[in-house]
Amino acid sequence: MATAAGLDGLDEAVSVCRACPRLVAWREEAARTKRKAFLDWSYWARPVPGFGPADAALAVVGLAPAAHGGNRTGRVFTGDPSGDALFAALYDTGLASQPTATHRGDGMELHGVRITMPVHCAPPANRPTTAERDTCRPWLARELELLAPTLRTIVVLGGFAWQALLPVLADAGWRLPRPRPVFGHGAEVLLTDVRGGAGRRELRLVGGYHPSQRNMFTGTLTPAMLREVLGRAAATAGLPRR
Repeated sequence: MATAAGLDGLDEAVSVCRACPRLVAWREEAARTKRKAFLDWSYWARPVPGFGPADAALAVVGLAPAAHGGNRTGRVFTGDPSGDALFAALYDTGLASQPTATHRGDGMELHGVRITMPVHCAPPANRPTTAERDTCRPWLARELELLAPTLRTIVVLGGFAWQALLPVLADAGWRLPRPRPVFGHGAEVLLTDVRGGAGRRELRLVGGYHPSQRNMFTGTLTPAMLREVLGRAAATAGLPRR
């Protein structure tokens, strides 16, 4: 359940969720049909939990697992072109232990960073419905709640993640500017805790284009642009940079 006491319990609960019939059918169909390159794989074919340490100062929020990426490997952004771009940039900025992520147990470690998403199942055509996003929202809310003691900055990859994240943060007590901030690559928003008090905190959002194959191929997003956003976010979170 989304009330899990810790990240390990939350990840376990996420991985057995069957709340969205369309997503359950799609993720399992992808595992049956497979791609030729992955015929010898036993697909994960379940919701994909977040990845990274429980004391992360920086979170990276994407969209959803890919049908033959995270849905196959069981780890977010692992085994697909988007993950290739993201993990290479994380490594270049000193936030990951190696430049490639191929499967669970490949030795990948993240340094001060937790990767998650608003939808934990692979959606058809990479497009979750609004209802699916809202059904999955409690998982994201609880994950960010568990990260709250150390979390300082969130990199938000893409407009879908931006729109999904804002109401979660508002419900958690973060004051959003009015009008609500608009997504853009490099957009930066500083949120304050409406509860105030001596322990008043701040949370910074940094927008970045999603490292989709299309965005990278067209040059809408370049490796240098991705590294710059991650590096800037790491600096605001107080993490060391390479």
